Amino acid sequence: MRAKVLVTGAGGFIGHHLVRRLKDDGYWVRGVDVKNPEYEPTAADEFAILDLRRWDSCLEATRGIDQVYNLAADMGGIGYITSSHADISRNNILINTHMLEASRLGGIKKFLFSSSACVYAQSKQNTPDVVPLREEDAYPADPEPGYGWEKLFTEELCKYFRRDYGMQTRVVRFHNVYGPLGTFEGGKEKSPAALCRKVALADSGDEVEIWGDGEQTRSYMYIDDCVEGLTRLMASSHYEPLNLGTDRMVTINQLLEIISNIAAKKFRVRHDLTKPQGVRGRNSDNTRLRQVLGWEPATPLEDGLKVTYLWIQDELRKAGRVRAPEKRDAAV
Repeated sequence: MRAKVLVTGAGGFIGHHLVRRLKDDGYWVRGVDVKNPEYEPTAADEFAILDLRRWDSCLEATRGIDQVYNLAADMGGIGYITSSHADISRNNILINTHMLEASRLGGIKKFLFSSSACVYAQSKQNTPDVVPLREEDAYPADPEPGYGWEKLFTEELCKYFRRDYGMQTRVVRFHNVYGPLGTFEGGKEKSPAALCRKVALADSGDEVEIWGDGEQTRSYMYIDDCVEGLTRLMASSHYEPLNLGTDRMVTINQLLEIISNIAAKKFRVRHDLTKPQGVRGRNSDNTRLRQVLGWEPATPLEDGLKVTYLWIQDELRKAGRVRAPEKRDAAV
């Protein structure tokens, strides 16, 4: 009999891709979100529109389920998470607490919680050449306000449910996931998608804006590697928090340069120092990931960004906001 899996946040970027992967792996999948997937239909066997801040919705979502991937969250890019501390904290604490308790009452065998690199101590991320962050670097606690604190609290809650009730919890700390079928405008997009959009909309010689001086550093993980890591972690016996990301660190300026090369365009760059830019540097230490899973993300940043850029460019073209490349070439 096929195991029944619940993916919360299945209308979002990672959740949508995860549903498709789990279906390919032969699972029966229920997807739940407050919205349908934006860019293509879900592959889930069953999809329910539910507000998981509500207790009754969580009971309905977990009914008859064996495993839970709890990806549902109020989240977004740096502009959003730095301006919505109360909303994010309230919404996500309600979702996560209700989902854990509903899963416990429903006898769920495994529960995976999607945490974030935002849990890491800000004091360890003050320079662009940051030392890669190990899982233990989340303590002494000094996470990002709002989003980081509620993620760290839920990590602790997962530990308590495991110790007190014997629930098999898993905790994954995402490091900047990107790829096609994700949000690329509206204020909740992450930096790779935002820069892909800006490059797609601009012509060579135009000005492209970067938030901050562009020397802040990050590592980025392609979506296919992300879902591979999620399924591997769920199948493992590891229950402590685990980094899931790449350990290749680039500046935001370098990220724009890679995307510009993919688009074969050159730009003038304007750095807006008034905009939020998050911590100065962040990178993933994958030592434990390699030890636990015998694997780590391997998609080169250039390859993943090419797929992502071409998808965002095509979406903008379908909306009539950019010209087809052949028409632009013909006019030259």
